[in-house]
Amino acid sequence: MWIGGAEWPGTGKEIPVEDPSTGEVFATCDGASSKDVDQAVQAAHKAYKSGVWSKAPRNVRADILDKIAEQFDANLSALIALEVKQTGRANREMKAQVPSLVKWFKYYASLIRIEERSVLPMAGKLHNWIDRVPIGVVAQITPFNHPLLIATKKIAPALAAGNSIVVKPSELTPITTILLGKLFKDAGLPDGVFNVVVGYGLDTGKALVEHPLVNKIDVTGSTAAGRAIGAIAGQKLNMYTAELGGKAPLIVFEKADVDLAVNGIAFGSFIASGQTCIAATRILVQNSIKADILAKLEAKCDLIRNRMGSPANNSCLMGPIVSLRQLNNVIDIVDSSLNQGARLLCGGQRLSGTSKLDDIDFERGYYYPPTVLIDGPEAKIKDTRIWKEEAFGPVIVVVGFDDEDEAVNLANDSEFGLGAALWTTDLSQAYRIAAQIDAGITWVNTHHRNDPSSPWGGMGSSGVGSENGIDAYHTYTRMKSTIINFATTEESLQNDDWFREGAGEVRYN
Repeated sequence: MWIGGAEWPGTGKEIPVEDPSTGEVFATCDGASSKDVDQAVQAAHKAYKSGVWSKAPRNVRADILDKIAEQFDANLSALIALEVKQTGRANREMKAQVPSLVKWFKYYASLIRIEERSVLPMAGKLHNWIDRVPIGVVAQITPFNHPLLIATKKIAPALAAGNSIVVKPSELTPITTILLGKLFKDAGLPDGVFNVVVGYGLDTGKALVEHPLVNKIDVTGSTAAGRAIGAIAGQKLNMYTAELGGKAPLIVFEKADVDLAVNGIAFGSFIASGQTCIAATRILVQNSIKADILAKLEAKCDLIRNRMGSPANNSCLMGPIVSLRQLNNVIDIVDSSLNQGARLLCGGQRLSGTSKLDDIDFERGYYYPPTVLIDGPEAKIKDTRIWKEEAFGPVIVVVGFDDEDEAVNLANDSEFGLGAALWTTDLSQAYRIAAQIDAGITWVNTHHRNDPSSPWGGMGSSGVGSENGIDAYHTYTRMKSTIINFATTEESLQNDDWFREGAGEVRYN
């Protein structure tokens, strides 16, 4: 682990880290006991109270965030290789994603350099200004699917605001987050400001979020986990941010370019092997073009299937699912939906045999092909589990609609509201429909776009608050209001002596 500016041996359960493409354990991490968690939080609290970071001038914090960006950039090759190894994500995906994370540290460095303080009007000779001050120790819980991306989205604004951090990455993919400790130290971040503990949610995670010195909790995970952690945050009156589950609709209207739309469906649905909360999992297609979309989508899925192999292979288009447990979850929800009457367009079975791409043995890893489910002869896909539940794998459903009202009703038929997308060349239609979609993020003629400045958060069961942008920075701060009376002594004696003898008016507010 990483505690107080150094590697720290854990006293909890040892954590095995698998390569999902082979099922082999290629590394182990020390697990954190409750005692280790306390050590990490105490180190963070000590650093915060010392003021070495929390009270450092903004330009000092900004300079170190820029140096972190430089260190990140200098270590990209190693970080990318380890992300591929522990997640099973295709190398070509990580080569595109990981270098972009430098932008988050640069963005928040710039933000705190130019941030302005509000000055509010008050009656009389009073001057009121607002500061943003750090919260203290923040706990961050990150998932397995985008270990560095999601950690960075939380860490950068938290550091910019002057907080101290304890991160608990997923036990499936902890390695790169631990390595950030030395990277940040080399950039000049003071010891104790950034700490990493590794372990399982029910023990390590619970000990972290329940710790009395933790003042804010930020989690990305399942809706069930978010509700459980949110209950703890509520009892402690902690500030709380949660990015949770999703079941994103992607609507294709007849005025869309069919080829562009199919490319968009494939990207929105199968990037990260479908293991993302924002994945386009419910594809809604206007019936007039549905047959064409299905034919081209099936061909696209075949292309991806034929180029599945070792994620380290630059020609691999899609890697395995992260673990056997997650693979079995995907198999269960697909099989259950088929038993309820859904029909397979393609995919639907765990891969076996040897990859056509590079001879990797599919049966050793956790490979599942792009899978598309549609209405059966006697059953509607809307009546099966897959319509409502998050599979978190490369599995989508395609449903037809006739008009805009039906499309909107289908899109909003979910407890989740993280993301949505629509495809049309009619911008009036795009504007009209986007306004009616219940989602925190709605893309038009694209999907999955992410930027440090663009808010990322959902509605309903998809979470609380948002990541990215100035909003995320604000969630890592508290408001501090300062009011100064600049009246002369004579004026104050005349107007502010509430309990003086005799008649006369004095101020109250």
